[in-house]
Amino acid sequence: MNYSEALDWLYSTQLFGIKLGLENPKRLLREYLAYPPRRTRVIHVAGTNGKGSTCAFIESVARATGTRTGLFTSPHLVRYSERIRVSGAEISEDEIASHLTALRELVTEWEHHPTFFELSLALAMKYFSERGCELVILETGMGGRLDATTAVPADVAVLTPIALDHQQWLGETLGEIAAEKASIIVPGKKAFSSPQPPEARVIIEQVANERRAPLEFIEEPLYGYALGLAGEHQHENAALALEALHASGITLGYETVKAGLGSTSWPGRFERLDSSPGDTSSGLVLDIAHNPAAAAALASNWVREFGDRKANLIFGAVESKDVPGILKALLPIAAQVHFVPVNSPRALPPAELTTLLPANSPPAKIHLNLQSAFDIPADLPTLVTGSAFLVGEVKSLLDDSSHRSTTQ
Repeated sequence: MNYSEALDWLYSTQLFGIKLGLENPKRLLREYLAYPPRRTRVIHVAGTNGKGSTCAFIESVARATGTRTGLFTSPHLVRYSERIRVSGAEISEDEIASHLTALRELVTEWEHHPTFFELSLALAMKYFSERGCELVILETGMGGRLDATTAVPADVAVLTPIALDHQQWLGETLGEIAAEKASIIVPGKKAFSSPQPPEARVIIEQVANERRAPLEFIEEPLYGYALGLAGEHQHENAALALEALHASGITLGYETVKAGLGSTSWPGRFERLDSSPGDTSSGLVLDIAHNPAAAAALASNWVREFGDRKANLIFGAVESKDVPGILKALLPIAAQVHFVPVNSPRALPPAELTTLLPANSPPAKIHLNLQSAFDIPADLPTLVTGSAFLVGEVKSLLDDSSHRSTTQ
């Protein structure tokens, strides 16, 4: 298959949906010879918010030390290749086509066909092995206990802040969700966690105790270094990243830490575009805030960056998200709200979003498409948020490139 045909096949596997469980991914890794070699260290990151940013900090600092890194994250914003990177460089289209061709041949007769996410993980792990990666950083797709990434043996487990999200899959309470995510802790291996709500913390402690895994909560944010990612919460993510790196055996020095943290980038996390530093009158900010905790962090960061300057808010969301909770956190920083559709089969119609607005909300407008919201002149900075799919569509619009969303 060429690249286009390979992606068409991979995307067609989304029809198999999300299947939480480790039997299929373990078989896939085993038969595709995609388990990491003994010399390769693995850091596994789970949580509700900050997973991607923490992975980005870990990868950037490790690369600054000269370590050859492999980074697996999801979802992608614009290009599928964003999910799989070696030493910061995205996998090539030819490599994607070659591996997906081999994987299709491998699984063609399987009774239980692997999912989009399971195939992506196997592709990434085989590619990292072929490229001689010394450190692999894996971001869970969802949860932890039955997430495909948990099939990969990890040396260090990392838990970022846990909040309510994906309740239909992970449980209705914070404790239930924490139990799912804490299950990435490997018996006898080190684990690190961000500060957690009491209900989540006690569960994490119980899981670590049962598995005889050394556990440390990183309570102090990291200051004294300029960070490439904006937001007060990023100082907590950076502190967590350095502890994970140290535990994995990476030798850290002041200059490499400074270079790695300062050069970290992670698209869609308070990403400022078309604006000069210090400019509070215009510009565009993209931020994936798809749950109330993330939205609250975004609002706090907005005030820190823009003061009392309100946002021209462009918002779209998908089913299963706590939209009222997200909007409640965002509306205090919004001068006006533009509801737009999201390029996803699970998108909530803009008209339905308006019904979720609380009383005394800023003026709101419904748009039939994303471009319509951008066509309205605004003398305020614009904030696009609510869904990773929406942020990806905006980036595609700005780059004049195609956008193909995925449910995984």
